[in-house]
Amino acid sequence: MSFKVLIKVIVFLAILFVLLYIGMNNKQSVDFSFPILLDKKWTDAAGIVYFVMFAAGVLAGAVLTAGGGKGRGKSTSKGEK
Repeated sequence: MSFKVLIKVIVFLAILFVLLYIGMNNKQSVDFSFPILLDKKWTDAAGIVYFVMFAAGVLAGAVLTAGGGKGRGKSTSKGEK
């Protein structure tokens, strides 16, 4: 495992810890309204709403950064064509 991957895992685990902490300490109800997708207001605990929005962002980021094409090939030198 490279150092870069290790740092990414540690940062991601720290973010998940913050989400857990927020969920445990924000139990009051909040209203979430998103008229394009939801017909009525969604009322739930603040920590749950925060987690769902974070999860949607993580999934969107994963979809946008996921590879789907060919890998980078060897580049040719300027003299070769």
